[in-house]
Formats: sequence, structure tokens, C-alpha cells
Amino acid sequence: MKIIVYAISKNESKFVERWYNSMKEADDIYVLDTGSNDDTVKLLKEKGVKVFETIINPFRFDEARNQALNLLPDDTTLCVSTDLDEVFEPGWRKKLEENYQGETRISYTYNWHLNENNKPDVTFYLDKIHTRHDYKWTHPVHEVLTNLNANETRKIISDIVLNHYPDNTKSRNNYLNLLELSVKEDPNDDRNMHYLGRECMYYGKYQEAIDTLIRHLNLKSATWKDERCASMRFIGRCYKYLKRYDEAIMWYEKAIKEAPYLRDPYIELAILDYEIENYSAVYKYLKEALKITNHEKTYINELFSWNETPFDLLGISCYHLNLLPEALYYIDEALKINPINERVKNNKKIIESILNKKY
Repeated sequence: MKIIVYAISKNESKFVERWYNSMKEADDIYVLDTGSNDDTVKLLKEKGVKVFETIINPFRFDEARNQALNLLPDDTTLCVSTDLDEVFEPGWRKKLEENYQGETRISYTYNWHLNENNKPDVTFYLDKIHTRHDYKWTHPVHEVLTNLNANETRKIISDIVLNHYPDNTKSRNNYLNLLELSVKEDPNDDRNMHYLGRECMYYGKYQEAIDTLIRHLNLKSATWKDERCASMRFIGRCYKYLKRYDEAIMWYEKAIKEAPYLRDPYIELAILDYEIENYSAVYKYLKEALKITNHEKTYINELFSWNETPFDLLGISCYHLNLLPEALYYIDEALKINPINERVKNNKKIIESILNKKY
């Protein structure tokens, strides 16, 4: 069984050591470098990685990954696509060998975001382990692995774990243009229409984001409720940024109806109510959110849905509603999740002082 890791790189020198140490369980490692001007290529070659260099102009991620994939030998059993800011937990090769039964595609646990204590708070299944000849990458950005025949077979091996440690200083300046190109190439692709609307929101193009996200919701293929809910939330968020609060609330309420099993729309509506000082509504929606204890494995999850935020805001709303013992309870719950949050710690001191004087 031949297992080969492949990746693309550009100016990743600070990640090379960590990435290589987690990938070296493979039989071989191939990297296509697309124009590094740091020591990435040199450091990879020193590790024995097979490095090839090219310039892709105009750049697109699917083309880069397809060129990297094409470097791999024909007799490769499984190809493992990763990025240099990702790290497999040790033993992944053995788990893959023990569980593999000829499937064409393998999914595994992907911790997309880890907190300051290295604990995952956004987790979903990724499926970038695949056979050599059945797949190609498609879409200029947010590229996906596309099956080339009708005989795809899948398996989830959940105890293979890949952790993501991104470089937040890296620019995503080309993402918007690449997403616009992706939607132009395939205007009926609901996934990239959603991503384009989200990217417009990130760039502060709020009306354009609203229009694009509504286009997403109107596509016949846009049936995944989690993603539809996210588009509705993002429309609400855009209206909030435009200070059109009634419309924002309307869209957040639509998002709740679309996916009432997700915390995110309840909490995002509560955040808006907090900002406009509607503390009774904050209390109402956060209490509903906390009834949801199943953390879905989906990239849609927001960090604020599963960190200390709901407990923090419940503590503040209870304070304003003169529910001081309850406020203290929720503050303690927030501190269990993030014991170093100084503002929450200070809120606890304030409420304890009031309660001591009162009783």
C-alpha cells in the first residue's frame, strides 16, 4: 500500500518543520511550490521532500492542486492532500491502513479552529484522502475534489485527526476575484455563490453581499439547511452593519426557522439585541440557544456559538434585568470555558460586590 502526501506551497517556511514531522508517516511527500521567495523550497528539500516549482498565472487553486496531484506516481494507492499549516496527529498512517478496504475516498476529523488551549472549537469532516486516478480539483478558490466516475465509495475514519493552525497574517486579497470567477464559470453552483456573498460581506460590500446571498437562497440546488441558515444570518449581519435593525432581525428570525437545531442564528440575533440594549430578548434567545447541546460537525459553526460568548452575554443581560444570582451563575459558566477573560472576571467582581452588600 503506497500512501503519498501532496501539497502546494508559497512562502510557508515557518510551517515546514512542523508539517513535515506530521506527514513523514507517508511513503513519500510531494510539494508544488508556486513562487516562494523565502526558504520554503530549500527547507523542504533538506527534509527529502520532492519539490517542484512553477508559476501559475493567473493563479487559481484548482490548477495548482491538479498540477501537484499529477506529479504523483501512477501506482499510488492513496493520495493525501494537505496544506502546510495543517498537522496530522501521530499514528494517522496506521489508522488509515487498518481501516482502508478499497474505498476511493476517505473522510477524517478536521479541527479547523483550535482555541488558545489547543482545544478544537470548530470541527467537521474533511475528505481529501483519495485514490490516484478518480479525482480532479475544481473551482478557482474554495476548490473541491471532484469525482470523475460514478463508482465513488466513501468511508469515515474519525480517529484520523488533522489540526489546522492558520497564518492569520496571510492576505486573502485574491479570494474575492477568484470567487467572482468561480461564480461566472458556474453560476448554478450554490456553494460558491454562498462563499461569494460571504466574501462580499467581509469586504464591507454589504448591499452586494445581500444581493448575492439572496441569489444563493433562490438557487434550486441550495437545499442544505445549514448553509441556507448561514446565508440568512449573513444577510442579517449586513443589515446590522447598515444599521437597518428591523430588517436584520427579520433575517435572523428567518435563519432560526430554517435551522432551529443550530445555535448560531439564536446567538447572532442575541448579539444584535445586546448591541441595541434589548436585554430581555438577549435572555430569551440565549436560553433557547443553550438548549441545543449537539455540536454539529460542519464548517458553518461560528466560534461564538461554542465559546464563552452565550454565557457572558447571559450574565450581562441578567445583570440589566436585575437577576443578579443568575447573572453570577452564567458568569461562572463563562469562566469555566475561558478562565483568563479579564472583562468577565471583572464583571464577576462587580456582581459579587453588589450581592454582598444586598445580602
